[in-house]
Amino acid sequence: RERRGEERRERRGEERRERRRGERERERERERERERERERERERERERERERERERERERERERERERETKLIG
Repeated sequence: RERRGEERRERRGEERRERRRGERERERERERERERERERERERERERERERERERERERERERERERETKLIG
């Protein structure tokens, strides 16, 4: 009779450990997901920066174009 109670307690402890292991695994998964989200955000930021750089380049090109036209007229 005592033997069965002992086994049941042991099994409960094992279940608790399994549950904790599962929770830690889910926590690590959430952490990885947050890291991927931060990486995507950094990538979007780099893309916006490249877009701003292209816009500045186009603006410089238009400026050079205007200068050429001014010289042609003058």
